[in-house]
Amino acid sequence: MKTPTEGKLLRIFIGEADSWEHKPLYEAIVLKARELGLAGATVLRGPMGFGAKSHLHTSKILRLSMDLPMVIEIVDNEEKIKTLLPVLDTMVTEGLITLEDVHVIKYTARQD
Repeated sequence: MKTPTEGKLLRIFIGEADSWEHKPLYEAIVLKARELGLAGATVLRGPMGFGAKSHLHTSKILRLSMDLPMVIEIVDNEEKIKTLLPVLDTMVTEGLITLEDVHVIKYTARQD
């Protein structure tokens, strides 16, 4: 991805316990994004949240949850993001997917 440029931010909200083909769904999504050549992906684990069913998921000691909220963020150009959307439609059976415009200021890799 060239910088600076306009891009898209794809956010996928799922649960930590969600799975796809015997592996965590967040892991399967990140691996698929990498396979499709997207610029990068980050998985964030939330300490608390709720979704469409209003079921509270929290990491508090008195209410341990094995299904904490997970957010996957992927930034790339619109064409690349669109290659992933049909796959997500199959993989994400419960959750939320959003897409928004972003202005990429800098995108570089460490020189090893």
